[in-house]
Amino acid sequence: MADKSKHQRRFRWSLPVSLVVLSIAYIYASTVFVFVDRWFGLFSSPGLINAAVFTALAVMCSLTYRRAITADPGHVPSTYMPDVEDSESPIHEIKRKGGDLRYCQKCSHYKPPRAHHCRVCKRCVLRMDHHCIWINNCVGHANYKIFFIFVLYAVIACIYSLVLLVGSLAYDGIQDDDDKSNGSFRTVYVVSGLLLVPLSIALCVLLVWHVYLILHNKTTIEYYDGVRALWLAEKGGSIYKHPYDLGPYENLTSILGPNILWWLWPTAGHIGSGLKFRTVCDVAQGESTSK
Repeated sequence: MADKSKHQRRFRWSLPVSLVVLSIAYIYASTVFVFVDRWFGLFSSPGLINAAVFTALAVMCSLTYRRAITADPGHVPSTYMPDVEDSESPIHEIKRKGGDLRYCQKCSHYKPPRAHHCRVCKRCVLRMDHHCIWINNCVGHANYKIFFIFVLYAVIACIYSLVLLVGSLAYDGIQDDDDKSNGSFRTVYVVSGLLLVPLSIALCVLLVWHVYLILHNKTTIEYYDGVRALWLAEKGGSIYKHPYDLGPYENLTSILGPNILWWLWPTAGHIGSGLKFRTVCDVAQGESTSK
């Protein structure tokens, strides 16, 4: 029986989603029909190659973006009940105050490890990272890889388009065309530059941030909780270690999958139920058993 967290949602429009769709369409049209055409000639061999590569990037951006919007990030089953005596789950997250197992009063069920309630979606999300207005959806257990791959493809596409913009602009300068010819494309260059430069910087920062999170097997929420936990541990003279950090390679494969050939494809069949996760304790127990 398929896990409900992998079900698809309806495509939901919003103003930020509309802006992203329009940006993708504008960047694609300006890159292929202006930058590539002005620099190489669209029907020359270099022009066709660059247009084909950029079209492939645009298709992957569009595909992964749509999937990030429509993929359910993962919800807590109504029948979920934490088993405190389960030897395979030695770690159970508790409330900061009182020490009780975490229970969501709004959803009326217990929260699995790493799950949090989203005030926007009005439900608990498995391994919640954050709510993203740009996809009008939460980023969680079932769509985190898809979201990450979308950001990766978007970074590559923006930098590629920026390189083609600079090359096209330089080529126009060398050609020393008359003012009328250059003026007809000046607006496209200016608007594209104003869009691509800040967008590339923002997306690169976002990509680096999520690479860091993946390599440490953290979510954005866990990072900020971890900063507080580290401060409290140091204050008490103890050492804090994130319980889900299994090492860079294990962390990477837990998100992108064990097969490197599928890392850049928006599939998530390897992720499991999202109700329990391997911890440092599991690794330590495995090593002690093997000795």
